[in-house]
Amino acid sequence: MGWLAAIIVGGIAGWLAEQFMKSNMGVLMNIILGIVGAFVFNLIFGSLLGLYAAESWISYLIAGFIGACLLIWIARLVRRKT
Repeated sequence: MGWLAAIIVGGIAGWLAEQFMKSNMGVLMNIILGIVGAFVFNLIFGSLLGLYAAESWISYLIAGFIGACLLIWIARLVRRKT
């Protein structure tokens, strides 16, 4: 996936995760969460279960959404402890 498509799909995935997790972040953070979330999903689930999201933009969107939700959840845990 090209960098422009990764930004667009990552932004959508981050926005969906933001709505689902009921967090309030900005557009830039949504893009970052979506892209990093897809990377985290591929890293964790790719090595454990053999699931990779590099085949289509839909799979990248789903991976970004799940990964972004995981990142939001981890950030909430860290904030609670500090």
